[in-house]
Amino acid sequence: MSMSVLVTGASGGMGLATCQVLASWGYTVYGLDHTPPESPFPFRFFTADVTDSAQLDAVFRSIKEEAISLWAILHFAGIYDLNSLIEIPEWEFVRIFDINLFGVYRINRLFLQLLEPKGRIIITTSELAPLDPLPFTGIYGITKTALENYAYALRMEIQLLGYSVSVIRPGAVHTGLLDVSTNRLDTFCEKTELYTCNASRFRSIVERVEAHTVQPQAIGKLALQILQAKQPRYVYNINRNPLLRLLNLLPSFCQTAIINRILQK
Repeated sequence: MSMSVLVTGASGGMGLATCQVLASWGYTVYGLDHTPPESPFPFRFFTADVTDSAQLDAVFRSIKEEAISLWAILHFAGIYDLNSLIEIPEWEFVRIFDINLFGVYRINRLFLQLLEPKGRIIITTSELAPLDPLPFTGIYGITKTALENYAYALRMEIQLLGYSVSVIRPGAVHTGLLDVSTNRLDTFCEKTELYTCNASRFRSIVERVEAHTVQPQAIGKLALQILQAKQPRYVYNINRNPLLRLLNLLPSFCQTAIINRILQK
């Protein structure tokens, strides 16, 4: 009998690639996302929004009927946003937390009862999670930092129940995020009333961060490695950007001075 896993964000780059990798290795994959994948997929798919408890309950009941237990829960659902912390509308501020953080909480709270003994939870954060926030990408970084703190606290608790929690902390992955970043940057620079945003300079930072990407299949293979490990580690870093890490080593006043010089017209 094959091991069963639940993967959120199953229609996106990393989530879809992970579903494909795990299915090719014989896992029974239950994928969950708010829209189906655009191409054919070799796994059982459920349409559900991680912010909608009623939809998640329906998926839970279906999987409980189909699977005796789950070997792992893998979290890839998430959104990227770029805005200023002063101008961002309240609904948008709440929404990114609702998806990136509360969605993970909802899934774990509901599906933990289906986890096998010694089962695993894998949570995808970001290379930004352990770093000091950068301007205008701060809202995204804050949610990922909060998510990583949640993951560590969850790890401390459910180890007492015999489960493990691991975090995948990826850098740039070739999933179209650069296009999203560029579009969000252009929108922000057009609409902001408080900042004279130098879009070309900011874009150069984004392009340097995204200059070296890995394919989403690399994330899928890493997830497979975590599932097969006898004693999985807590943090798995992949393709973290050295410039961001070097910037974070500087004192805070140096970081702010550098960012100010880059972004000011």
